[in-house]
Amino acid sequence: MASISETDDGASRPLLADQRESRDVSVTEDDAPPVVAPTREEEAGTFTKNLGALEAFAIVISIVIGSGVFTSPGSIDTNVPSPGSALAVWLVGGVLAWTGASTMAELGTAIPGEGGVQPYLQYIFGDVFGFLAAWTWIVAVMPATLAILSIVFVESIYSSLGVTDEAGRIEHKLFSILVLVVISIANSISTKASTRLNNFFVVTKFVSIAAIVIAGIVVAILQVTDPQRDIGGRDWFKRPWFGNREVTNPDGTKTDWNQLGEWEILGHYSAALYGALWAYSGWDKAIYISAELQAPARQLPLAINTAVPTIILCFITANAAYYILLPWDVVSTTDSVAVTAITRLLGRGFGIVAAVLICLVVAGSLLGNSFVAGRMAVAAANMNWFPRIFASVGQIGLKSRTEDEPGSPNDEQSPPGATRSDAPINAIALSAVLSALYILLGNFRALLTFNGLGEYSFFFLTVLGAIVLRFREPGLRRPYKPFILVPLVFAVVSGFVVIRGAFFAPVLALVVIVVWVIGLGYYWIRKRLAVTEA
Repeated sequence: MASISETDDGASRPLLADQRESRDVSVTEDDAPPVVAPTREEEAGTFTKNLGALEAFAIVISIVIGSGVFTSPGSIDTNVPSPGSALAVWLVGGVLAWTGASTMAELGTAIPGEGGVQPYLQYIFGDVFGFLAAWTWIVAVMPATLAILSIVFVESIYSSLGVTDEAGRIEHKLFSILVLVVISIANSISTKASTRLNNFFVVTKFVSIAAIVIAGIVVAILQVTDPQRDIGGRDWFKRPWFGNREVTNPDGTKTDWNQLGEWEILGHYSAALYGALWAYSGWDKAIYISAELQAPARQLPLAINTAVPTIILCFITANAAYYILLPWDVVSTTDSVAVTAITRLLGRGFGIVAAVLICLVVAGSLLGNSFVAGRMAVAAANMNWFPRIFASVGQIGLKSRTEDEPGSPNDEQSPPGATRSDAPINAIALSAVLSALYILLGNFRALLTFNGLGEYSFFFLTVLGAIVLRFREPGLRRPYKPFILVPLVFAVVSGFVVIRGAFFAPVLALVVIVVWVIGLGYYWIRKRLAVTEA
């Protein structure tokens, strides 16, 4: 999928290292040495480089394998004519996520910077686009993501107890906020503590998916050896996996795929793909910690190109197991397919155990997203786009960096053996406060659409920028370089996702635009104040 340039400086070159060479857009790869993306000479990394490829792999796994694989199968199955088609949609969604992640890896190893897509857009299109990306992620995308996961965590608990359709109750919302606060506190301890806890959740995710897959394999073996045995769902054994069928919708209506026109079929498939992309959301999060990797040019592509295929395999095998464990009509009508499958197979007690495991899976995704949420605020504060208080790490409030140096008076006051936190506590607190507001004011479906519109708008711009940069700066040093078709495919799909989402939810699209307008106003005011103070 890509070529990797294995030079010594390419593998270990810090993504925040000083780069003094200026851009030269007139050179080509044949007549000039590689151009290195510039950054400010005085810029220094906020975080220590104490993460490796394994930690990056675990963070991507922890974030992406969340609620989607346990809740999205029903919405996807409803919009496709057969289980085989559903599995194909899961595969396509995974490949598309992989194309986006590969392009982000190219930019992450070529352009220095902290904060996700912000430094890439700033480098390619200018400060305004970099700021808008940071603003959108800080006040919209990441808080909405944390709110969604907190809501899903709480609703998973209530669903296992038989309580449904009450997500709007204030008690549920306050419980969601409590879960969010606990996770935020856990991430405020230190980077090492967060990654160790994250590794535990990664194991939980693999155990949960392995349990579902093994259950499916056992049921399949028992069914094949004794066709008359009544166990699991028997549709997988009696009906064609790729034949058109009449689908039962959650509201009880039926969809006959043989009666649909081509335009209607395209609409259903696009809805299914949208659900798959939601399940894979989080594939970009490795770039948020690229500045903390010891050898980013080597470790970032390695983490992405091992984590994403692993996730695709997990999602496809888990969904195949759902179709073996449940009647196909049940798959299309439930929003908690994993709990339903285990409950039908082993009883209510095991169903509650499954719900607990799923809650741990969602908690892991919440922890991973909270871990990276503060990184964008830190980067924006380092650029003087946000108040400097959000660039501070290791304490609540603002403290000069000299106080963090070894030998400072604070070190003398610290107990022997004490380790100071290196977590961006202020930035994490900002994300938690904004997320709590979204929980109180929003609901799951609205937040999901709002999040997708904001996120994929800048995914589209970032990948489009990567394509532009291929032609504008062919001599830019790229330790990792996917084939040009990879970013082209993702640019088309992400553009389609944004347009479809805007037509589907024009009010939420307008809200996103208002967020951008407010952000531009904030940017202009801070810029004018900076000029006045100078």
